[in-house]
Amino acid sequence: MTFEEAIAQFNSGDYYACHDTLEAIWNDAWQSDRAFYQGILQIAVGLYHLKNQNWHGAAILLGEGTSRLPAYLPDYQSIDVETLLEDSLLILRTVQLSGKDGMVNLLKNLENGDLKIPKIYML
Repeated sequence: MTFEEAIAQFNSGDYYACHDTLEAIWNDAWQSDRAFYQGILQIAVGLYHLKNQNWHGAAILLGEGTSRLPAYLPDYQSIDVETLLEDSLLILRTVQLSGKDGMVNLLKNLENGDLKIPKIYML
């Protein structure tokens, strides 16, 4: 599996497959790259939980993932880390503020485009 495949999976919303791809990459990565891959992997899993209305899982994993990426700002390995981090933090804050009871409305806002789903952009 390649990082480009993981990016395509992430951007298409196939977060579970993205997790598997990134986990394989993460296991073989240099120590200096591991937190980068793990951060993206955790954001993917957070978005997976969000899609499945698992508020707790979404909040925890988005928080963990976004906490790993600042060391790689503004870009790393041809990835626009800054945009990914900003968009993921916005989703995280929205999840936190909505609480469990607000998950249905949050998902509606994602579906109708009122809230931006994070994407990974290549530079």
